Amino acid sequence: MSRSIGLAHIIRHDDGTSSGVWGIYTLQSAFQPIFAFNEGKLLVAAFEGLIRPFRDGEPQSPGTFFGTCPAADRLHIEALTRTLHLLNAGACLPQEASIFVNFDPSVFTNRTIADKALRDMRLVLHEAGIDPRRIVCEVTEQRSASQETLYSFVEALRANGFRIAVDDYGADDSDINRIKELRPDIVKFDAHWITQLMESGPGFALLTAMVRGFEQQGIRTVFEGIEEGWQLELAEKSGASMVQGYVLARPELAPTSFRVFAKTAQPPVADERKAPVAATPAAGPSARPPRVFGRKVSP
Repeated sequence: MSRSIGLAHIIRHDDGTSSGVWGIYTLQSAFQPIFAFNEGKLLVAAFEGLIRPFRDGEPQSPGTFFGTCPAADRLHIEALTRTLHLLNAGACLPQEASIFVNFDPSVFTNRTIADKALRDMRLVLHEAGIDPRRIVCEVTEQRSASQETLYSFVEALRANGFRIAVDDYGADDSDINRIKELRPDIVKFDAHWITQLMESGPGFALLTAMVRGFEQQGIRTVFEGIEEGWQLELAEKSGASMVQGYVLARPELAPTSFRVFAKTAQPPVADERKAPVAATPAAGPSARPPRVFGRKVSP
């Protein structure tokens, strides 16, 4: 069996973590917790894998890294970043937590390419000791070769036991028809868009109605980019299933301290009046006046 492209560019470290190498860049995994509302409190439910590029030891923005990569290399880089996240998740995250990883549908131009990527991913999951049911595949907003190709690819993901999330809902070309066609398990709302809706009573009412509509279809929701206490209050009030953002916890490079979130060692849960439950400092709640249509999370 041939070695996958992802594993071919991996460097293993003595602490159990891995890094990647692509040209002049060293790539590291960072993970950010995703919190679920549970009876007015917040518990860690998942982690999102985020790539962090370095050049000559200096951090670079992911946009800079991906912007320098030729289009022909994107498929291989996608495989490398997913491989890196999965190996590091197996090494330093709680074993029961879900793991969100990105898939760019534009690179999967036919079923043969998709099947090869999924075979490689199953090998990595086996090596990392991760149950496929923990994986949430975030389908990003890049255009696929065709709608039929996209739907076929999503069905292949689902057939392999993975859950499906639509990323950045509400931004650019996102629309409800895409949700109807892809039938995701989770919808992640675009951070900028939900903040705009939260700025007014009518906008917040629309946001709440959308969340309720998704929940009625069995689709869970994630509000991304929650950076201030008033946003957290309104996210809870809207009925959102989960939240993610600096007000709760910042991403950490692997090896992380996030094993403390395991069920066998669960610390006191976070709310917006306490210090964020994270190893690195998170942004505190803003002094902005609370919205009259929100309420505080119960202790």
